[in-house]
Amino acid sequence: MIKVIVVDDSETIREGLKTLINRTEGYSCIGSFPECSSMLNEIKELNPDVLLIDFSLPKEESLKGIKEAKSILPALTILILTVYEENEHIFEALLAGASGYLVKKNPSKKLIRGINDALLGGTYMNSSIAFKVIEYFNQKRIKTLNGNSEILAKLEKEILNKLTDGYNFKAIADSLGLSIETLQSNYKSIYKKLHVQSDIKLLQ
Repeated sequence: MIKVIVVDDSETIREGLKTLINRTEGYSCIGSFPECSSMLNEIKELNPDVLLIDFSLPKEESLKGIKEAKSILPALTILILTVYEENEHIFEALLAGASGYLVKKNPSKKLIRGINDALLGGTYMNSSIAFKVIEYFNQKRIKTLNGNSEILAKLEKEILNKLTDGYNFKAIADSLGLSIETLQSNYKSIYKKLHVQSDIKLLQ
């Protein structure tokens, strides 16, 4: 059973997500919270597999919630709930420890698929976020051993470049001759490197 907790300041959305999760085979919503502090007080005892966190909360609160939840439960999969896919702060949340985002207006099946994808390796990035990831790692490479150390593997770079060109998940796998499992594994590696390599002070 995959255990999920939800943080959203809208009771309507919390209850809707709780109902959706509990009606999905193999899933259980074990907690829902209107803000991060109450969630953080209980997260260790609840020990969820997945945290869904609203990104319409104040940015500082959301980022702090993500970082602290990840520090308490390092294996936790964290997904941002956002109204707009082009939210400019999504990349900051990825650096803080999130493994992707879910757009609230998406159909129920797509939301559940997004959780599944995140558990397997991380959710699909849109082209603008993929570009920010490439740019970030390019800057990290320049700062590391005068540019002589590659942080991203060649295949990971190819995947990110396909994303910036607008390829979807299946098209990337097909164009690079990859199985879905291999693609998911590379996604997971990219997200992990984002979390490990991040040294920006998000909470200043």
